[in-house]
Amino acid sequence: MAEKKMLAIDLGASSGRGIVGSFDGEKLSLKENHRFSNDPVIVNGRMHWDILRIFHEIKQSITKTVLEKDDVRSIGIDTWGVDYALLDKHGRMLSNPVHYRDTRTDGVVPYIGRFFSQSELYGVTGIQCMNFNTIFQLATELRDDPTGLERAERMLNIPDLLNYFLTGKMANEYTILSTGALLDAKERTYAYSMIDKVGLPRRLFGDIVQPGHCLGGLLPQVLEETGKTDAKVLNVASHDTASAVIAVPTQEDDFLFISSGTWSLMGTELRAPMINEATAKYDFTNEGGACGTIRFLKNIMGLWLIQESRRQWRREGSEYSFAQLEALAKECKPFKCFINPDDASFATPGNLPERIREYCRRTGQQVPESVGEVVRCIYESLALKYRYTAESINTLTGLNARVIYVVGGGTKDGFLSQMTADATGMPVSAGPEEATAIGNLMMQMMTAGDAKDLKDARRIVAASFDRKHYDPTTDRAPWDEAFARFCALN
Repeated sequence: MAEKKMLAIDLGASSGRGIVGSFDGEKLSLKENHRFSNDPVIVNGRMHWDILRIFHEIKQSITKTVLEKDDVRSIGIDTWGVDYALLDKHGRMLSNPVHYRDTRTDGVVPYIGRFFSQSELYGVTGIQCMNFNTIFQLATELRDDPTGLERAERMLNIPDLLNYFLTGKMANEYTILSTGALLDAKERTYAYSMIDKVGLPRRLFGDIVQPGHCLGGLLPQVLEETGKTDAKVLNVASHDTASAVIAVPTQEDDFLFISSGTWSLMGTELRAPMINEATAKYDFTNEGGACGTIRFLKNIMGLWLIQESRRQWRREGSEYSFAQLEALAKECKPFKCFINPDDASFATPGNLPERIREYCRRTGQQVPESVGEVVRCIYESLALKYRYTAESINTLTGLNARVIYVVGGGTKDGFLSQMTADATGMPVSAGPEEATAIGNLMMQMMTAGDAKDLKDARRIVAASFDRKHYDPTTDRAPWDEAFARFCALN
C-alpha cells in the first residue's frame, strides 16, 4: 500500500521541529524536515515567546514538505501548556504571548485568594496549583492592566493560536486548555464558577474541540508562501504531554509514565478525574488526555535543572556536553546530598548550581562543590522524587503497575533511567525518544482511521520504535536509606 504521510509540528520550550511521519500499514517511520531554536525574548523586563518567528519556522517546515514532495495529508501542532495570546475583535494579537517563567505572576496565588481558596479551585479544576496556571496569568493581567483586557475578545493557547494563523479558524482544544485551571474537570467544560469570581469576561473562551477536530486547509496567503498543499490542519492532543502519553508503548491499562524533558511529567492514565483531599494534599493534577482519558500526574522540575546549570557553566566559560556531565557525575560519591527538585528557588533562570549549594547549606547537608557533584545531586534527587511520586500514585489510585515507561528526550539519559529503576525498584522501559511527535502523528492517524483506537495506536508505536530496558539493582539498602533522607527534607 502507498505510504500515508503526515506532518507533526512539535514545539518545546527550547526548540521546535517539523517531523514527517510515514505509515506503511504496519509501522510508522519519522523524518525530521526542519529544526529551530525557540528562544524567549526579554523586553522591558518581561519574558515573551517570539511567536511570529515560531510561525515563520512552521511555514518553513510546511514548505519543505512541498519541495520534497512528501504530500502530507494533515498537519498537527503540539506545544507546552498554560501560555496564551489575547486577540482583539479584529482577530489581531494584542501582544506577544508571555513566557510562563516570567515573574509577573510572583505573588499572584495570595492575590487570587481573595476570590476563592486554592482548595476550592482544585475541587473544581483538579489542577495542581502553580502560579503560572492560565487562570493565574489572566488574573494578573486583570489586576495589572484591566484596560488591556477590555480590548481582548478571545484567548487562544499557543497551539490554537498557531492553528489560527495557518487556517483563520479559532478553536480551543481540550487537552491544552485543561492545563491552565480553566476547566471543570468532571464536566469537561469551562469552570465558569471560578472564571466569574476572578472577573474574567466569558467572551474570551470559545468553543472547546476535542483532539481529531479538523480546522480545514491553509489560508490562501499561507499557501502563497509555502507552496500548494492539500493538507488539512487538525487539532491533535495539542498539549505536548497529552501527545507524549499517546505514544507510551504499552497494552496495559495500569501503567506509570514519565514524559521526560525540560519537565518530568509523571503519572498514570484514568478514565475519570480523581479529586479529593488526598490528591490535593499530594498535589496531583488532572489534565485532559486523548480519547476521553485523564492524565493523573505530577509536574516535576525535570531536566531543566541540568539544562540551566549547563547554561550557567557556559556563562562562566566552561562548555560541557550532556555526555560529559553524565561522566563527571558517575565519578562522584553517591548519596552525598539531595534537593527537592520542585523547590521554588529552582524555577527561574539563573545560577542554578549556586542555588543548589545554598539549598544544601540551608538544609544542613554536605555541599556539592564540583560540577560532577552538582549533576549527581540533581540526578539522584530526580530519581528519588520519581520514587516518591510512584508510591503516591499507587497509594492514591490502587494502581498495580509493574513497569515505568519513560518517553521523550530524557530517554537519551541512560544514567538517569538506571537511577530511576534503582530508586523505585521497578524496571524502566525507555523510549521512544520522539514520543511527543509520535503521539501527534498517532492522533492524526486515529482521525484518519489508520489506527482504530488508543490501544491500537500504542501497538503501532511498540512495533515501530526500539526501547531500552533497565532493571533495578538487587541491593535496595543504599537507595532505601537515601530515600528516607530525601523524604525528611520535604
